[in-house]
Amino acid sequence: MEAEKQPLRLRRIGIDTHQEPVAYLRQDSHVCKSEGFSVHSRIKVATENHSIIATIQFITSQLLTDQEIGLSEAAWTLLKADEGEQVHCSHAKPADSFTYIKSKLAGKSFDEASAFEVMHDICLGHYPDIQLATYLGACSGTHLSPPEVIAITKAMVDSGQRIDWDIPQVLDKHCVGGVPGNRTSPLVVAIVAAAGLTMPKTSSRAITSPAGTVDTMEVMTPVNLSLKQIQQVVEQESGCLVWGGSVSLCPADDILLRVQRALNLDSEGQMVASVLAKKIAAGSSHVLIDIPIGPTAKIKNQATAFRLQRLLVATGEALGIEVTAMTSDGNQPIGFGVGPALEARDVLAVLRCEPDAPVDLAQRALTIAGKLLEMGGKAEEGDGYRLAQKILNSGAAEKKFIAICEAQGGFTEPPVANNAYEVTASHNGIITYIDNRFIARLAHFVGAPAVKTAGLEMQVKLGDQVTQGQPLFTLHSEATGELSYALEFLQQHPNAIRIEETWL
Repeated sequence: MEAEKQPLRLRRIGIDTHQEPVAYLRQDSHVCKSEGFSVHSRIKVATENHSIIATIQFITSQLLTDQEIGLSEAAWTLLKADEGEQVHCSHAKPADSFTYIKSKLAGKSFDEASAFEVMHDICLGHYPDIQLATYLGACSGTHLSPPEVIAITKAMVDSGQRIDWDIPQVLDKHCVGGVPGNRTSPLVVAIVAAAGLTMPKTSSRAITSPAGTVDTMEVMTPVNLSLKQIQQVVEQESGCLVWGGSVSLCPADDILLRVQRALNLDSEGQMVASVLAKKIAAGSSHVLIDIPIGPTAKIKNQATAFRLQRLLVATGEALGIEVTAMTSDGNQPIGFGVGPALEARDVLAVLRCEPDAPVDLAQRALTIAGKLLEMGGKAEEGDGYRLAQKILNSGAAEKKFIAICEAQGGFTEPPVANNAYEVTASHNGIITYIDNRFIARLAHFVGAPAVKTAGLEMQVKLGDQVTQGQPLFTLHSEATGELSYALEFLQQHPNAIRIEETWL
């Protein structure tokens, strides 16, 4: 008898597979036998009103009967069904567009049509994670040409919603990353919006870093807003700081970022497509990109930064937006905090002009805000920094930031972790090297960004003179087990913060 005539009952079994839809079946179920399903098969699960594509995993215990199908949390959310509802299962049609990815691996380039088909199928859920990883591998490094980057960017924009603000100028900024603690966006949006310019900032969650803008903002205010809510906030306050994934801006990119996060893989061309597609979909007309350069940042040298600058500007021009790219110092973490709540505390200290606020974070935010004020016509060239500083020092930026948070659903002071552990200098000397990647991984070990209060607080900068026993940084965690893992990792990397010995 055909599987279509023998429906299965739905079970929500509470397994978190992040954003990957997974279906669980008994290996001895009639559907598996009649359809020939195997582990990792892609199947269509359909109710009367909705259907999804999911990856099969087998259950050999009594968790399910042979008349049931279990769904992961991601699959359950997508299917929009009820417990016990009947569904029919069948083989999912393979994504024909995957042939373009195999051709890319063989040396053929994407064009506009093939890029669109790939992104379209990704959005529909036709690619399992292993195929998404294959796509990212094919695009890794510098394997995408400028025309391919333009084609993929356009395809990503076309994969989701696009906001039209119906005004001639909408500003935005982005940092390519690789420097822990570089949380300038909340400061920049507050300054630029306080100056009367429009800056709706939509961001992704952290990919490889211990915190992204959304992770930090979520500590202080709601970020999962609908498109209508975002428009209301921006209309009221001229700016916002929200999660782009909540409004389906470039959904193909959100899916790819999930796998990219697991792979810890960077692609120059894919990064450009990801960044600019989100900006274009968010309705931006003028975008400033910050490119930190340093031996342990994403961008290691000036030559790579220059190539990236040209690609960003050319892609923006081809797709109708003005992109300006600047370089900055990426030799060490910015600010004190690394982790959502700790970075939020830094942001508030700068906004409140507190005497012990991190100077480097304030200066970087003022530089970026100043350039945007010049791009927006609020300041003459070379005078933007001064105007940005005036707005910050007057308290107008703090007032605007709180107003944006209130408009998004309310403001909350950042919480503090239960545990803190100081790591001190083993000898006298001068700080000559700080490994950004080590700092980021250490923050991950104590729970960031999933645990909002977790991370570390830097207490030294390059060039600082330290004495034996002086604190270098403080680890913050909610669980002592995570703290133990972090300390073990620390022992394995004794030179991640290098202290050149001196006689004091």
